[in-house]
Amino acid sequence: MEGSGHALWGGRFEDGLSPEMETLNRSLDVDWRLRRHDVRGSRAWARGLARAGLLSSEEAAEIDRGLVEVLRDLEAAGDPSRFTDEDIHTLVERLLTERIGAVGGRLHTGRSRNDQVSTDFKLWGRAAIDLLRGNLSSLIATMADRAREASGVVMPGYTHMQQAQPVTAGHWLLSRAWPLVRDMEHLGAVRVECDVLPLGSGAVAGCPFDIDRDALADDLGFSRVSENSMDGVADRDWAVRLLFGAAMTGVHLSQLAEDLVLFSSSEFGYVRLGDAFTTGSSLMPQKRNPDVAELTRGKSGRLVGNLTGALTMLKGLPTGYNRDLQEDKEAVFDSVDTLAVVLPAIRGAVAGMTIDPRRMGEALRAEVHATDLADYLVRRGVPFREAHHVVGELVRAAEGADKGLGGLTLDEMTAVHPAFAEDVFGVFDPVASVESRGVRGGTSGAALQTQLEALATALERA
Repeated sequence: MEGSGHALWGGRFEDGLSPEMETLNRSLDVDWRLRRHDVRGSRAWARGLARAGLLSSEEAAEIDRGLVEVLRDLEAAGDPSRFTDEDIHTLVERLLTERIGAVGGRLHTGRSRNDQVSTDFKLWGRAAIDLLRGNLSSLIATMADRAREASGVVMPGYTHMQQAQPVTAGHWLLSRAWPLVRDMEHLGAVRVECDVLPLGSGAVAGCPFDIDRDALADDLGFSRVSENSMDGVADRDWAVRLLFGAAMTGVHLSQLAEDLVLFSSSEFGYVRLGDAFTTGSSLMPQKRNPDVAELTRGKSGRLVGNLTGALTMLKGLPTGYNRDLQEDKEAVFDSVDTLAVVLPAIRGAVAGMTIDPRRMGEALRAEVHATDLADYLVRRGVPFREAHHVVGELVRAAEGADKGLGGLTLDEMTAVHPAFAEDVFGVFDPVASVESRGVRGGTSGAALQTQLEALATALERA
């Protein structure tokens, strides 16, 4: 093990940490994944020190070369198990100083681990958000493609898990795509919030040297700098909003997954998930388990839990930086990792699933046209509230006669209200029903095409 006893602090202490405290204090296993970002930020800081006249050009070049070699060594190491340093910042500085000597000790001039870790985390966060948004975009595009293919397939729409009105399978799929667009929009806003440079805030009071923070921001690709040093080192709002975005995405994916579990069951049979995204049973040979959907649904719980943990961690913190903030990264890393696995899997499942128009059509009960029947009466001058009551009586009569609403005769209908005529039976055509709803956001073919165009536009802007 390398680095035993090395720390970036300790001059005022006589004794070292106890083994128990070393275990609690160590974060290297978690922040190891910030190694590239820590080196990148350190290289930019060295250039900033040179601009401020605190390093000569030769010293800055030597530090830069050393940092490049340190990163190469870290990548070759593969994991943090060979190092005993408490965190990634300590490790990078130790390796740098061992490689280039005392000049390496000048790198930390005017800088604190407080603004350093906040910068590293935001550098990582911007890339992570871009990854998630890319995966979301791919899933939404796939759902739009499948919706376009299923635009003419009529199925029951549900409220309270009871058949409500006819919709198209394309309309159902898009109902699950729009929430994901909102998730993309949210993550886009989080990325803007993350795009603020804290470096130069020091530990809490700012930097005492003439560091050009705007030049630092340009160097690291940030659009602006933090305006308050205390807030700069303590701000984790963006991380919590990322956790919220991940949790909300998880909830939306869980809802889609629930549909897939239900609709792929033998009781529904509306969709069939491909072999590549289902599993069998170790006991029952006939089983075809929708594991991709069940695992997606299950993962949502840990995403919500990560958000809850982070909010609880932040809620009681006093002003300035506090070590509690070390707990931020594990939750965020886990949420991003979870979605990075789930999103491609559910996208593959949606892309490969088979939609069964026959089963969807057979599932339609005549009662889904009850509202169409009320609308028929409205078009013949009957007030809707009266029409609603009339159709309710017809439903009760059909149930009493043990037949569907569409099985009533014209005489049975006119016995309840005289406005019914021979053309009433056209109401029971599912295709006519969906096509009658042509307003924007409705189920007609034209409305669905408008919706697909709106989705494409929203996806471009998100």
